[in-house]
Amino acid sequence: MKSVRNLFKVGIGPSSSHTMGPAFAAEKFLMRYPDVERVVVTLYGSLSKTGKGHGTDRAILDTLATIPTEVIFNNDDTLELEHPNTLNFKGYIGDKQVADMTVLSIGGGEIKVVGESTGENTPKYELSTFTEIAEVCKRRNIRLSDYVFEHEDEDFKSFLLDVWRTMQNAIREGLTHTGELPGGLGVNRKAQRLYNQRHIDESPQTRENRLVCSYAFAVSEQNADCGLIVTAPTCGSCGVLPAVLCYMQEKNGFSDKDVVRALAVAGLVGQIVATNASVSGAECGCQAEIGTACSMAAAALAELFYMGIDQIEYAAEISLEHHLGLTCDPVCGLVQIPCIERNAVAAMRAINSLSLANFLSDSRKISFDLVVETMYQTGIDLSHHYRETSEGGLAKLYKHK
Repeated sequence: MKSVRNLFKVGIGPSSSHTMGPAFAAEKFLMRYPDVERVVVTLYGSLSKTGKGHGTDRAILDTLATIPTEVIFNNDDTLELEHPNTLNFKGYIGDKQVADMTVLSIGGGEIKVVGESTGENTPKYELSTFTEIAEVCKRRNIRLSDYVFEHEDEDFKSFLLDVWRTMQNAIREGLTHTGELPGGLGVNRKAQRLYNQRHIDESPQTRENRLVCSYAFAVSEQNADCGLIVTAPTCGSCGVLPAVLCYMQEKNGFSDKDVVRALAVAGLVGQIVATNASVSGAECGCQAEIGTACSMAAAALAELFYMGIDQIEYAAEISLEHHLGLTCDPVCGLVQIPCIERNAVAAMRAINSLSLANFLSDSRKISFDLVVETMYQTGIDLSHHYRETSEGGLAKLYKHK
């Protein structure tokens, strides 16, 4: 299993698989073939069908700004693709083709060059399931966060602190902005309104809901506006984890050191899903993105409150189990409807999962690993209309005026 570093990527939204990944791929192509005079990039599958809304072409053209580049959207459904997010680069000197590279954008900003295995893919963790890792931790009487720190480099805690600072800044920035998000849907930012507009008879529970949701909206709106965010595990689900951690730190006075420990566990849970299933909406629907984000957030909260390993697993399992079957159907291919609200709902679900795990972990019947496997099989069974192609669900039925 890869380093947790691979899961948390700092970058510009709105999509890790459709914006970050293609930009990273273009960067890699340019480094390999710096002498090409012209480039033709062909997008396939979900990258083609929702690339305009996600800004895939813009991300590629910006990265290859020094070279004349043509981006082609190929919507041929009869093509057999290794992954639904596939793009091909061809480089030319004069009329002669001198370079050909096919890349898969596999989710969370991760890319894979077809036919190659690189050092970046070298496993850092010898174990890759929650059950295996939990057994080791129980036997050695260590926490999941300790296990992560043992497998990462000496700068890893500093890396996570930087991740946390970026998450906090995304919340702060999101709360200061108002106005309409780009893309033409007419979606207005709502984070500031949620944060400031106290309910006339506000209970502590209502206040918690309002603040957590405002933080999730703030980050998600920053993402939709091409702001700087952290994939957790993707751009489209980037608001869940920071929202719950920020709220709980403010409410309970947890230190940044405590939050770093929680982020380590969140990253471990996310990598388990990425390794054994997928965090790509184009591959497995939004259950893979927002469901994983909710699991990461619930596990992080359980670590923050120093719960036991079984309680952490149950919190993560509840969160993913109750996102099974969630479709990915962004209206107009934009990461706005239903994506922004979905982050807020998932953040609250993570807190609810924490509460249930606190009481009921000794009665659970389903393991986290089983839910991860179920999510993957469910995602494969989903019609392609509901896997980030904007051909079904809300994307099909919503009539934009």
